[in-house]
Amino acid sequence: MQGLSRNPLKTLENTRQGLLKTLVAHLVLAGLLFGSAVAYSPDLVAATKESAMSLSSPSGELEILVEHDQHLSWSVAYKGQVILQPGKLDLLVNEGQSLLAGAKLLEAKRRDVQSSVTPVLKQKNAHVDERFRELSLDFDSDLGLQFRAYDDGVAYRFILKGEGDVLVQNEQLELNFKNTATSLFPEEESLISHNERLYLAENVAEIAPPRFASLPVYFKSNGVHLVFSEADLFDYPAMFLYAGEGATMKAGFPGFVTKATPTPGSEDRNEIVEMADYIAVTHKGRTLPWRVAVISDDARDLPASELVFLLARENQISDTSWIKPGRVAWDWYNANNLFGVDFKAGLNTQTYKHYIDFASKYGIEYVILDEGWTLTTTNTKAHNPDIDVHELIAYGKKKNVDIILWTLWKPLDKDYKNILAMYAKWGAAGIKVDFMQRSDQYMVNYYEKIAKEAAKHKLLVDFHGAFKPTGLGRTWPNVVSYEGVKGNENNKWSQDISPEHNVTLPFIRMVAGPMDFTPGAMTNAHKGNHHISHFRPMSLGTRTHQVAMYAVFESPLQMYCDSPSLYQREPELTQFMTRFPSIWDETRILAGEVGDYILVARRSGKTWYLGAMTDWSARELEVDLSFLGRGKYTMTYVEDGPNAETHAQDYAIHKTRVTKKTKMPIRLASGGGWAAIIEK
Repeated sequence: MQGLSRNPLKTLENTRQGLLKTLVAHLVLAGLLFGSAVAYSPDLVAATKESAMSLSSPSGELEILVEHDQHLSWSVAYKGQVILQPGKLDLLVNEGQSLLAGAKLLEAKRRDVQSSVTPVLKQKNAHVDERFRELSLDFDSDLGLQFRAYDDGVAYRFILKGEGDVLVQNEQLELNFKNTATSLFPEEESLISHNERLYLAENVAEIAPPRFASLPVYFKSNGVHLVFSEADLFDYPAMFLYAGEGATMKAGFPGFVTKATPTPGSEDRNEIVEMADYIAVTHKGRTLPWRVAVISDDARDLPASELVFLLARENQISDTSWIKPGRVAWDWYNANNLFGVDFKAGLNTQTYKHYIDFASKYGIEYVILDEGWTLTTTNTKAHNPDIDVHELIAYGKKKNVDIILWTLWKPLDKDYKNILAMYAKWGAAGIKVDFMQRSDQYMVNYYEKIAKEAAKHKLLVDFHGAFKPTGLGRTWPNVVSYEGVKGNENNKWSQDISPEHNVTLPFIRMVAGPMDFTPGAMTNAHKGNHHISHFRPMSLGTRTHQVAMYAVFESPLQMYCDSPSLYQREPELTQFMTRFPSIWDETRILAGEVGDYILVARRSGKTWYLGAMTDWSARELEVDLSFLGRGKYTMTYVEDGPNAETHAQDYAIHKTRVTKKTKMPIRLASGGGWAAIIEK
């Protein structure tokens, strides 16, 4: 990991009488440029110097203050109170040369943007409104710095100007919180990581060096929520946040990988890597990734935010008609365990034909052949002799079910052009790429390389063993999902996937983008009678808690993780679950608090799909249906059964008539959930 600066940031000097007049001139100029009056935080005004520049969001509730003197710092206020105190920004290149220390500001430009984006993958909405104000700074050191203020967050990025190659030694960022700030901290132990972490409740000031976390990270200060992540990550390492002194977080990055040696005993997927003391080798004339903070005093705004998507570069695929999001009958979670069939279940053609039959019956678009279909994990060009991939692909097409093929990243990397061309020739619909567990510059480039080549062959991509999404699915919309989340598969070896964890994810991890959590567990238990089984796993929380995930959790490639035999044993519930689509025309977060509960309504066409989930606390909520149109609707809903508190698999299915005036009370059991489909 590139070394981090330990020098504390100097606190901004208090203004003198003449300096306040200068600031007022800046603010008047900003108001004239934006054509509107802007309210500025007294705390920021009191801490400014002549070199300060302010940028407010369109609503005026968020504001960024940038000060450039000997160094450059930024701070952020929300509704008049400082959330991020002044913190240093800088970019060090070549032998450690600072591009901002002592640099002269040549030009500051502003613009106000309002537009609408139509995503190829409708993860939340069919149309995404974009409205922001931007401040662009150009320095005499061939460096640009852009700030943007949206109504739901702020962002900035560096721009390398000029021509020629450049070595990036380090990128410096300080997030300086008040001492009372708290965090849900996805702590990492190594930079070699799948980024599947629990969220540790911490006081920011008590997180001491050298502790660090992968993004996104959640903070709360004076009742205001802040989720920090990054967007538009290309040809550059992923960022991590490291503890600094006091209540400070600092940026850190994997070093440039100079050597990667296979790990003895697991050569196919694990490596021992050696890293340089610099983080990237790149070129000028490019932008660096956006640093993003989603900010609100309403927790509902976090899962509703589309900032990471909006900050990513635009779609690069001209014809996207072949990109089909959908649902998957998945094998690995349930270890191919079938029962009530007349053949020996396992890694064989008959078993996968049964998965295809199940998927076809319930309108599920895909089946994944996970680990075990290839001859070996390193020979991904030949298939297991017990699994006839060609026959399965042909059989699936007759049943309107396509096949996605699993592969390790490293064997694919060695011959990716020929392998992807071969899979496409076979008729596969996509690939699930696994075990990257790195986020250095080479690996970040690998993601784009695979996405781009897969697009040439009209193949979908699902990244597992992956870092969090950063908007690649906007640029290459054949990238339909990411793992980078501690999901249901952990039920096979731990009790980490608690209801509390599950209702934390939408407010943190899902802010970054889609997450392949793999919901749909049909064996469910409370803490007292839960046990760990790798081959017959069970989830913590109620059955309805799992069902609700199909409305709450976002993934354009959504999984049904359990055995077809278990789903087929309960056809009414399975029919209900498999009606939930994986993409949406409209999303509304109706209620929620981080780590406590969430209630979501999503629309596909004219039909609404709702889901509610709670932590280990039973609770009552009111579902306000005022978002419906005129007339009467039929609501089919699944709720925790009367005995769900003691038997987690107890549920009930009901139907009722509702209108936009309906305010329906619902009760969620401990670890419970609720789900509904509303249609004319």
